[in-house]
Amino acid sequence: MKIVTTAGFLHFFVCATAAVSDSDATETALEAAPGDIATLPCYAVGNVTPILTTWVKDGQEVARSDPTAQSPSPAAQRVTVTNDGSLRIGRVAPGDEGTYGCSSTLPGNNTFHARVSLHVNSPENVSTSIVPATALSNGTLVVLRGSSVSFHCSGSSSPSQRLTWSFSGASSSNESLASATASSLDFRIEDVQPGAQGVYSCGAHDAVSGQALNRSTELLVYYVPDRHPDCAWALEQDPSYVWFNCTWPGAYPTPALRWGDDDDVDDPADHGMRTLYTSDLAESLPLRLNRSALSDGQALRCAARHPALAAGTEMSCSFLLKSPYPLGEPLVTALAATSVTLTCTEDASLPPANTAWRKGLHQEAIVPGSKYAVSKDGPACRLTIRDVAEEDEGVYFCRSENPLAVRELEVYLTVKTSSAYTGVILGVFIAALIVGAAAIVAKTLYSNRHRMCLGDGFGQMEEDRGDVLSLVESDDEQLFRDAVPQLPPLANGHQTTLVLIHRIPSSDREDAETADTSPQEDTAQTEEPGDLVTF
Repeated sequence: MKIVTTAGFLHFFVCATAAVSDSDATETALEAAPGDIATLPCYAVGNVTPILTTWVKDGQEVARSDPTAQSPSPAAQRVTVTNDGSLRIGRVAPGDEGTYGCSSTLPGNNTFHARVSLHVNSPENVSTSIVPATALSNGTLVVLRGSSVSFHCSGSSSPSQRLTWSFSGASSSNESLASATASSLDFRIEDVQPGAQGVYSCGAHDAVSGQALNRSTELLVYYVPDRHPDCAWALEQDPSYVWFNCTWPGAYPTPALRWGDDDDVDDPADHGMRTLYTSDLAESLPLRLNRSALSDGQALRCAARHPALAAGTEMSCSFLLKSPYPLGEPLVTALAATSVTLTCTEDASLPPANTAWRKGLHQEAIVPGSKYAVSKDGPACRLTIRDVAEEDEGVYFCRSENPLAVRELEVYLTVKTSSAYTGVILGVFIAALIVGAAAIVAKTLYSNRHRMCLGDGFGQMEEDRGDVLSLVESDDEQLFRDAVPQLPPLANGHQTTLVLIHRIPSSDREDAETADTSPQEDTAQTEEPGDLVTF
């Protein structure tokens, strides 16, 4: 059925306004086409927000506003009540026509009543399409942020019709986007942003007949942040409990978050989670666990799922939980009346462990003061004991605790007095004397080793200073065959032998061989020595 009015409206129009029966009631008549989004006003005087609004049709309640409840997603319900008390009908369909009654409770306990008559017509000669877009169950279209969207509208009353695309959203109302006198009208939006979310209407107006038709479609823009969710922890006063929190702000619509144990097996049923602890549609999801549900090496993961993500994908953050493991020297020795520092380091735990020093087998708490000083430098925890005494000797415990477990490092402190070191010092002194004497004797023997080889012994090492060894080499000296007389003994009782080395020239050697005819001498001269040594 066509809609005939004196002026063409793009979305819906007011046909008549009945007289107000009293100061608290109004009646309005609206017409809409199937597929349109109709808004039935209730209280539109001033900027007062009703406390409670109830809509009824034919005596039955249609919708009720609940300010305390979370606002549903636009795609969740087809008929909803807005904040100002209006009744919003998405994708008007045959059967929605009728008379609607509104009752609004205003601040000050005042009540306002209104009636709206809705007529549904069927504009068969106007069609629209928006691509690429995904249709929800209620007919609302969805596009992703950053995509390019094309809008197409066509009518059958060409060439006398004028087509107009208009937009109504959070930032504007009935903004004209494109208009032309033609059988179809197209326009395109590049890089769609959240501000483009709203109701798009295509209206056809025949200037000859005065008929006006309208087709409306709601478009939602889905988007997610570029980053992964943020995972954090918070320790309670009871160290056996811990809070984990997962946040992922900046997504539309609200994402689905869940906490669980990560699993290496990629199971489509649980998307890699072996155990699911909690889940919710929210931007932030807390989780409280105690020690019985935690274990060393456990992988705790928060996963975020959203329609804007590719099918089967999700954004996540995780923790690899670790038990504490303190490290340090197990045995420490200190001298009495001095200060000693015991050091313990723990940097492997997650969540970070709380490290403290305890004393004795009963693990008595150490109170910092004039005797003890406790300091922390990053993962290192130090205990300084001033003026160490014998009663300070014993066992100390470095105790590290996080929500997973408690681990302790046992350190034994030994206290020694100064008298305990007297024997050690004396022993070191005697050992040093022995080593020094041995070094002197060894050096003396080494410097007189040639005299020891000649058999002179140790007694006359310092006296034997007068012996002379003369080695002479010459080509001009004559060969003497006479026996060399022994030199007379010296006063020190040692005999000295004179050694002469003669080199025989080649010519003298030949003359000597010719003059000597004895067989024994011939035999001796057959050898050809280069040098002749005569004693």
